[in-house]
Amino acid sequence: MKNGSRALLECANVVKRFGSLAAVDGMSLTVAPGEIVGIGGPNGAGKTTFFDVVTGVTPATDGSIGFDGHDITGVGADRICQLGIARTFQLNAAFESLTVRENIDVAAYFGRARRAVPGLRLGRDVREHTDEALAFVGLADKDDVTVAQLPVLDRKLLMIAGAIATKPKLLFLDEPVGGLNTKEIDHIIGLVERLKAGGLTVVLIEHVMRFLLALSSRVIIMHHGKKIFEGLPNAVAEDPIVVETYLGEGTRKRLKTFFTEGGAQA
Repeated sequence: MKNGSRALLECANVVKRFGSLAAVDGMSLTVAPGEIVGIGGPNGAGKTTFFDVVTGVTPATDGSIGFDGHDITGVGADRICQLGIARTFQLNAAFESLTVRENIDVAAYFGRARRAVPGLRLGRDVREHTDEALAFVGLADKDDVTVAQLPVLDRKLLMIAGAIATKPKLLFLDEPVGGLNTKEIDHIIGLVERLKAGGLTVVLIEHVMRFLLALSSRVIIMHHGKKIFEGLPNAVAEDPIVVETYLGEGTRKRLKTFFTEGGAQA
């Protein structure tokens, strides 16, 4: 790790099988504090399944996962969140009939500490964390809106707010700009940059290469459950295996323009 610092996340030879199918096949990943690591790859590459395994949504078949000095292999999603890993999902995961504030209250209350017997009141700390998260993502003025009424961008922001309300050390973002337009993508880029500036470590999955490469200090490309590339963002389009299996020649050219001219869409 840089400057000899201890890794925040260490995944060693992680495997997830569904019957005879290895959706994740020997994935290893080390993430240092303060990094933004981007993961790309075609649909079905195993990216989200890898997230699911690391965050405890589904158990690993094999391999080990360490986080901040804890062995979290096989630990449940609730406890992993309480230890300091939060995440968002591809699909909009929220309680549709509750308000924006109520959704974040739930995350702030249950995502930070074990609650064997939930209390009757949220407590001042929960309310403060909810307020901070809503203000950070720009949803404070919509706190009483029912989630079912929110547009796509606000739903994305709601998931991020719920995640950061748990006060994580590591944030997993699964396709945070899927379905958004260029202006909305730029808004999320700015948000992630602010999270990093605040000291948060981020691992993200995204198909929008402009977003992935603009934010990531290191990029991993997966295919058939395996890592086929790991390196600097500007090296992705130069790797012949990545171009052949994922990017294609057209995207490769656009990415070269992105790095040489600094403004192309990819």
